[in-house]
Amino acid sequence: TKSSSSGLGNVLIAKDVNIFFDELEGVNSPSKDDDSLLHHGNLTSTSEDASRLETVGEGVPDKNKSNGLYFRDGKCRIDYILVYRKSSAQTEKREVFERNIRAEGLQMEKESSLTNSDIIFVKLHAPWEVLGRYAEVMNVRMPFRRKIYYLHRRHKFMNRIERQISRFRGWLPRKPMRLDKETLPDLEENDCYTAPFSQQRIHHFIIHNKDTFFNNATRSRIVHHILQRVKYEEGKNKIGLNRLLTNGSYEAAFPLHEGSYRSKNSIRTHGAENHRHLLYECWASWGVWYKYQPLDLVRRYFGEKIGLYFAWLGWYTGMLFPAAFIGLFVFLYGVTTLNHCQVSKEVCQATDIIMCPICDKYCPFMRLSDSCVYAKVTHLFDNGATVFFAVFMAVWATVFLEFWKRRRAVIAYDWDLIDWEEEEEEIRPQFEAKYSKKERMNPISGKPEPYQAFADKCSRLIVSASGIFFMICVVIAAVFGIVIYRVVTVSTFAAFKWALIRNNSQVATTGTAVCINFCIIMLLNVVKQPRTESEWENSFTLKMFLFQFVNLNSSTFYIAFFLGRFTGHPGAYLRLINRWRLEECHPSGCLIDLCMQMGIIMVLKQTWNNFMELGYPLIQNWWTRRKLRQEHGSQRKASFPQWEKDYNLQPMNAYGLFDEYLEMILQFGFTTIFVAAFPLAPLLALLNNIIEIRLDAYKFVTQWRRPLASRAKDIGIWYGILEGIGILSVITNAFVVAVTSDFIPRLVYAYKYGPCAGQGEAGQKCMVGYVNASLSVFLVSDFENRSEPTSNGSEFSGSPLKYCRYRDYRDPPHSPVPYGYTLQFWHVLAARLAFIIVFEHLVFCIKHLISYLIPDLPKDLRDRMRREKYLIQEMMYEAELERLQKERKERKKNGKSHHNEWP
Repeated sequence: TKSSSSGLGNVLIAKDVNIFFDELEGVNSPSKDDDSLLHHGNLTSTSEDASRLETVGEGVPDKNKSNGLYFRDGKCRIDYILVYRKSSAQTEKREVFERNIRAEGLQMEKESSLTNSDIIFVKLHAPWEVLGRYAEVMNVRMPFRRKIYYLHRRHKFMNRIERQISRFRGWLPRKPMRLDKETLPDLEENDCYTAPFSQQRIHHFIIHNKDTFFNNATRSRIVHHILQRVKYEEGKNKIGLNRLLTNGSYEAAFPLHEGSYRSKNSIRTHGAENHRHLLYECWASWGVWYKYQPLDLVRRYFGEKIGLYFAWLGWYTGMLFPAAFIGLFVFLYGVTTLNHCQVSKEVCQATDIIMCPICDKYCPFMRLSDSCVYAKVTHLFDNGATVFFAVFMAVWATVFLEFWKRRRAVIAYDWDLIDWEEEEEEIRPQFEAKYSKKERMNPISGKPEPYQAFADKCSRLIVSASGIFFMICVVIAAVFGIVIYRVVTVSTFAAFKWALIRNNSQVATTGTAVCINFCIIMLLNVVKQPRTESEWENSFTLKMFLFQFVNLNSSTFYIAFFLGRFTGHPGAYLRLINRWRLEECHPSGCLIDLCMQMGIIMVLKQTWNNFMELGYPLIQNWWTRRKLRQEHGSQRKASFPQWEKDYNLQPMNAYGLFDEYLEMILQFGFTTIFVAAFPLAPLLALLNNIIEIRLDAYKFVTQWRRPLASRAKDIGIWYGILEGIGILSVITNAFVVAVTSDFIPRLVYAYKYGPCAGQGEAGQKCMVGYVNASLSVFLVSDFENRSEPTSNGSEFSGSPLKYCRYRDYRDPPHSPVPYGYTLQFWHVLAARLAFIIVFEHLVFCIKHLISYLIPDLPKDLRDRMRREKYLIQEMMYEAELERLQKERKERKKNGKSHHNEWP
């Protein structure tokens, strides 16, 4: 039944119901930008009189008038805010748009800004009739009965074990990571069965209060749905709020936050002022960094899409704990075994081994013992535990994804997203407007819908793919420039005046190249039409991820697999454009370059991202508050209405959660793809993510306008990207261990050429003489003229050097085939290829076995879902029977019963 207030609202709205576009031509109605709806309101306060979690009781309208969340009557809650400027040139489009908003049944009220008279706020409220009508159209699921939890049968033995475990848990201290349940509200919809809202079966749903039946997030989502489909000009493609925001008719559009996130009173003594205040205290505050996230509350306030992002981020962060622990163990194992490493000992003691210059002319001869420090650092990351860690991380990535499926299934069940997968997704208004002339029958709904021709789709795909291919070529060109920089700079640093840089020319080159590469990565990050919203997001996400992934990892791939691999040998160096000699690896190996690349990029990129995510909005909001304080004073600023405060916050990124997901997915790639070269990557990722969760929470709650609550069934195409990264990580880690590290050459030497050859042992005693066996001899007189160093090496032995050593497996200069590959080279190459094949097949078998053994749905969840379907059918039948019995009793009371009616 309709209330008297809603009935009055319908009378007021009825005047505009018959406004259609075919009648608008030639009608000169007064402009709604004038003072007909405009109210120059008084200053209102939201900091002292914030709304409670639920508004009940007498005298509430008087309170609502002052909290900035309601119309001037204190009864109609503001569901959405539109902002425009009087000076805007799009007045006519805005007038028509607002007329049709009222024709849809939405109530409207205007308010001028307190800081700028040119800015007008349009407050929108959706009455109960509009909410009910569109909730049915949008298949909004609402609670209709309390859940009856079903416990499946257990054996007596299992019950006995559970009792013992629960008794043991009673002795343990209370879990410090769980939030205090007393501070969290009882969210009724989480404990109820839900069904798509239907006005015909409205008696089935639990409606205590029509004003609070639809929560604020749902109300704003319904209003946004209406605004996206309202016309502003005659024509099928002249619809939607997005187009009006693009052409400048409106400056901003957003739902309101539920009041201030701060309170003068403690939340423990006085409770939370509103859901935003509760989220700030229990989620976005730095004091609760070690606690679990209140995901149900996040979902209620921001919607399922943002809730799923934080659920995934929390799950990913939790799964990083074992990976970080094992990676730290591998690093500490390298530290503890450093003094027992035979290879680093031989490098440090090799004072009589003179290495050939690593660049033309300016690079001097050097003792192998000069690279003692780098050999020890290399052992920290390249030791016997590296292969185990590579296998562990490949398996970890699979376990992470498989258990996320299970976690996602539980969340989808609790948040009523299981059936949402089966519902037909809405067509994007932009797609609908563009292809409205071509229609075809939808095989699911049986209704005509806009259709994009195959030729048009292919042409757009080709143009889009060409754009991405061009941008990837730009990235590869940038990497090529970094390679040239490294080649040229080695010689420059080798001739430097400062001894510190001159003696560490290669490390200085790598460090500066990584920093320049980071700047190029961040620069290229800045320089960067489907059917449904998810298709649009998936298309955009895949294209942008490919570009960003290549941008971030291309230089790392070069260092891991190409640096020092195709340089030739002294006397016959391969050159770039027949001019620049390709860069060689350090005498202690190429792994140190890869470690520096990953460490510097990870630290710098995560620091930069955290600054841009939080620091940039903080600075902008601080500057806005400073200007307002100077113009209006601090006391007057504190009394601004909620819409004014929210307007001064930063809008959410136009691409939604894309940047948040992209940052974490790229980090996941960095953590898994080259983890064999940098075992500390999971630890760095874990430390960053602990901060990242609270940074994102603080940003969403305090620095951004409230984003529109939208639904999603999963993390979208990002899951497929994660699976692709998991497969790629197996391949890259196999190549890192086999090609980049010295694990395979050491193994071949220990079993085939060392003191233990043929004995089946590979301990440190079997590595005696490895360094000498891994270096080849070069005759100094065979240098090319442009490669010949300026120094003759007389500073080492008092006479010019005749021979120098270099890293390779080649014959000596006086052999029948000078500088030809030795038999050991072919043995090492065969062992590397064999290791890659065995490693990949073994890990892929383990991954597929784990995927097969771990079901996507937990057994208890599957039982609960089956039980729920059965109970829902029973409840619907009982509710319908109860309604019929009530109607029968009412007819009997009214004397309208008949003898032949059904019992």
